[in-house]
Amino acid sequence: MFKRPTSVEISSRLPTPTQVINKIPVMVRSQLIDLMPKILRPSLRLLPFQLQKNILLVALHSVFNEAIEDGDFEFLQGKWLKISVSDFALNWWISFDNNKIIMAEPSQNIIEDVSFSATGDDLVLIAGRKQDPNTLFFQRRLKIEGDTELGLEVKNLIDAIDVEQLPTSVHTLVDYSANFLQETRDELARVN
Repeated sequence: MFKRPTSVEISSRLPTPTQVINKIPVMVRSQLIDLMPKILRPSLRLLPFQLQKNILLVALHSVFNEAIEDGDFEFLQGKWLKISVSDFALNWWISFDNNKIIMAEPSQNIIEDVSFSATGDDLVLIAGRKQDPNTLFFQRRLKIEGDTELGLEVKNLIDAIDVEQLPTSVHTLVDYSANFLQETRDELARVN
């Protein structure tokens, strides 16, 4: 008689993300990483700001819910943080008001108090805990400009991110993407 396998038995037979990644030649992975911003940039720029805002605010409130409840965002009250994803030409201005994170419309011409700028890859590596913001800062891959004290407060919040608070599908995507990027970079460094 045929016994239907359980989900645990099935998942134990599936290859791990690392096994899947390692089956793709490193040069192909590297080219994919280089190509992604070129492919995604036009699409992301066409996303209406309101949709970007809704997605980003939901994600930020999800990740920083405990920090918001603890009052850890009060330092941003009346101040503006600009986040730039340089290779995607995306910019967002974020602040804190009435116990919630807020975003300015691009048309508001906000002058930021501090700005953080990095590539999408580096931001994924930070979110996936594959790179430390301090390391990227000293390698000049994470740029922090403006109010130094405010920048340190923001960096400390980034350090405290608990990606596991994100919905499972988002957490899995971030984790998989960060592993893909880091393993490809590590392998390229060994080859070169």
